[in-house]
Amino acid sequence: MAEESDLEKTEAASSRRLEQAREEGQVPRSREVGTFLILIVGAAAFWLVGPWMVQRLAAMFRRGLVIDQEMAREPALLVVRLADISIDALLSFAPLFGALIVAALLSPFLVGSWNFSPKAMQPDLGRLNPLKGLGRLVSWNGLVELFKAVVKSALIGGVAVWVLWSESGDLLAMFAQSIDAGLATAGHLLSFSFLMIVAAMLLIVVVDVPFQIWQYHDKLKMSRQEVKQEGKELEGNPEIKGRIRQLQRQAARKRMMAAVPAADVIVTNPSHYAVALAYKSGMRAPKLLAKGMGEVALKIRELAAENGVPTVAAAPLARALYRHAELDQEIPARLYAAVAEVLAYVYQLQSWRATGGSYPLPPNDLPVPAELVPEALNG
Repeated sequence: MAEESDLEKTEAASSRRLEQAREEGQVPRSREVGTFLILIVGAAAFWLVGPWMVQRLAAMFRRGLVIDQEMAREPALLVVRLADISIDALLSFAPLFGALIVAALLSPFLVGSWNFSPKAMQPDLGRLNPLKGLGRLVSWNGLVELFKAVVKSALIGGVAVWVLWSESGDLLAMFAQSIDAGLATAGHLLSFSFLMIVAAMLLIVVVDVPFQIWQYHDKLKMSRQEVKQEGKELEGNPEIKGRIRQLQRQAARKRMMAAVPAADVIVTNPSHYAVALAYKSGMRAPKLLAKGMGEVALKIRELAAENGVPTVAAAPLARALYRHAELDQEIPARLYAAVAEVLAYVYQLQSWRATGGSYPLPPNDLPVPAELVPEALNG
């Protein structure tokens, strides 16, 4: 049951999954939005410039049907007249064509925006498989498209009938008007009818856009296993990263242990903590060479004994240095005084070993700020 749960696509698509889908040409699209915008812009443009277009086309036809004697004698002039009329026709439709081109370019920005994908342009012979095509026809998406087509036809047909019924008076009156007035009225009625029919598609667009966005994200949903796999690909395999960190810690520990023989003193807890300090000529302040707890602390003390490095038991100072001093870094300034007393004792001990005399007493009650001392471990 757990394996089945991990394979169910219940997780929202990650940003990487969405980016991959975009690279493959998959973005939310609503054909109804593009169709609606192109038609509504065309209807609005025809509503504004329709009468002017009709009058200009009527004048163009009048001029085209007139043939004078010179043109009858020179058939080549007919070609010139045809070219002039063609240019006039293009100029007459230019406002409408311009508005439609702008609408077609802007429609993708409403849902999904522009997206150029070379992968989507690559040939795919699988698309020619008739079985897959049949499967798309009877799929859930195919049924939805069929339902939208039926609703669209019924809605637009109903609006068309209503427009014809409401404008029937103007349609009948148009036959009693002059040619110019009749053409202007016809242009007005056509543009108004077209505008009303296209406006009826707004209801389909309002329903289709949220559905297409939901369907797009639902299609790209991921299973928990896919989410885990993607996380491994992005961040690396946790087991490998853990092994790398382990090796890095081992290497750092070896380097740290190799520095213990060069220490001037080992400060202990006396058993759970151990820190190795060095203060050489030219140093601004004592430096921490090694630190550890438990087995690491024991190993530091063993290396110190083997190499003749003196050990001083100073529990508060050892814990403070372990917590607040970093490897290969100078100790905190607030611990200077306490460490100075420990180093002074070490130098006195070295002098006693060399020349004899009174045995130096180990430091006691070192000036370690209480707020720098963490709680001690038992023992």
